[in-house]
Amino acid sequence: MTIPSTQRAVQLVGPNELQLNDNKDVFKPEAHQVLAKVEVVGLCFSDLKLLKQYDGHVRKSDILTGVDTSILNAIPSYAPNAKPTVPGHETVVRIVEVGDQVQGINVGDRFLVQTDYRWLKTAQSNAAFGYNFEGALQEYVLMDQRVITDPDGESMLIPAANELPASSVALVEPWACVEDSYVVCERQTIKKGGQCLVVANDLVSEDTLATFFETQPQPANITWLDGDTDNLAEESFDDVLFFGCNADLLEALFPKVAKNGLVILMQCGQTFARDVVSPVGRFHYGGVRLAATTTSDPSCAMGSIPATGELREGDRVDVVGAGGPMGTMHVIRNVCQGVAGVSVFGGDMSDERLEMLDKLTQPLAEKNNVSFSTYNAKTSPPEGLFDYLALMVPAPALVADAVKRAAPKGVINIFAGIPATVYHPLDLNQFATKQLYFIGTSGSVIEDMKIVLGKVTARTLDTNLSVAAISGLDGAVEGIRAVENQLMPGKIIVYPSCKGLGLTPLDKLGEVHPEVAALLEDGTWTKAAEEKLVSLYEA
Repeated sequence: MTIPSTQRAVQLVGPNELQLNDNKDVFKPEAHQVLAKVEVVGLCFSDLKLLKQYDGHVRKSDILTGVDTSILNAIPSYAPNAKPTVPGHETVVRIVEVGDQVQGINVGDRFLVQTDYRWLKTAQSNAAFGYNFEGALQEYVLMDQRVITDPDGESMLIPAANELPASSVALVEPWACVEDSYVVCERQTIKKGGQCLVVANDLVSEDTLATFFETQPQPANITWLDGDTDNLAEESFDDVLFFGCNADLLEALFPKVAKNGLVILMQCGQTFARDVVSPVGRFHYGGVRLAATTTSDPSCAMGSIPATGELREGDRVDVVGAGGPMGTMHVIRNVCQGVAGVSVFGGDMSDERLEMLDKLTQPLAEKNNVSFSTYNAKTSPPEGLFDYLALMVPAPALVADAVKRAAPKGVINIFAGIPATVYHPLDLNQFATKQLYFIGTSGSVIEDMKIVLGKVTARTLDTNLSVAAISGLDGAVEGIRAVENQLMPGKIIVYPSCKGLGLTPLDKLGEVHPEVAALLEDGTWTKAAEEKLVSLYEA
């Protein structure tokens, strides 16, 4: 095939500044680089965080470790800080040119892209495709094999079978993020070799603590708080054992908890006099966890920590914000997961989105013998408590509300990305009495993507169920704004090769391309529809 010297691309050039560039360079790959043609890319709510924060986003900054600076300087698609970038990270690509030092990647290969380069550290996060490396909202994208290969030698390019629709492969990435939030393994012990802080305040005996530590992996150091918290370094403790109900002191200690740290709260028969301002953003982005008991026994608090974020038999499940793209995925995943006795509720404030969600999900619920109901959160909220609440809306107040609506031993999955800097008052008295637990994950790992791709390949999961609209690059900016304003009940899929195709909801497709609309199945996007659409725009 002939590779052009220029291409069309959606570029982010500043905070909230998107533009369609009709004359962006197509980079020629050097020795260790590959050039790929983008088949399709999904639009994601995470793109909005980059859109708003731009060079303030933690994944848009310089890479500090994990790869030599001279390598980065030779990659024209590396776009940290204020350099214009191309968003888009839910994608499937086909290799069209490779450098002479590239190994194991050949022209014609088709890949699902894992976009999260967790070993390449920025100041506060890690590198990512579609952030400080250009993403897929363009016709061609350049990648460097030394960047997309992890320290264990595993490539972030996952082979994708040619017979699968490009859309269903690209949507593995968001579905994998959903999967990760359930299969995530939770730490149920003190961290071995970690830093532990004990805040006892004469409320617990030495014998109780000695017995507890005998049952746990041994930390490298145990620090006893005997003075001012100002002397403690930020994010320095992997475990904090906190006895009592001094809200001011607990609030002062939250910033001292390290990433993936655990706060173990023992109320010792006391109660907090007020709600405690808690790190709701770090429950999601920092992997910080909180376990609690009304007693003075740390083992009792830690007994509330589940092994994973998975649903349990008989759980009454509420997906808050279920009518949006990610909420739809959570609903479908939970209805089809095969966990015995679960009942699933999906809440939203748009009757139109709820109607579409119900139409999509009820046949799946009947097939899997699962009770499913939708509700308008504004006009008809459901009664009763829930064993599992999955929050799709990045609103701290909803986390506080979930504590009230959760049943004993309830799990609250803070899926929506509340910024890591955000704190919010929570009723930790209820949290401890019910022995609740927060789970929060960000992104996915390559194993999650392989699991979901395996389900797609085996036809046990149809990721295309979440497609709500299609577009070419011409409608991509409008599509991102539609995601921002929650105008679509599902995912928007962009086909860069379809020049001139504007944003087109599937229920309006017949007005634009009736021959493509005829190939939908019960209004759902299909491989046949995709093939017909792409063929109409082939040069």
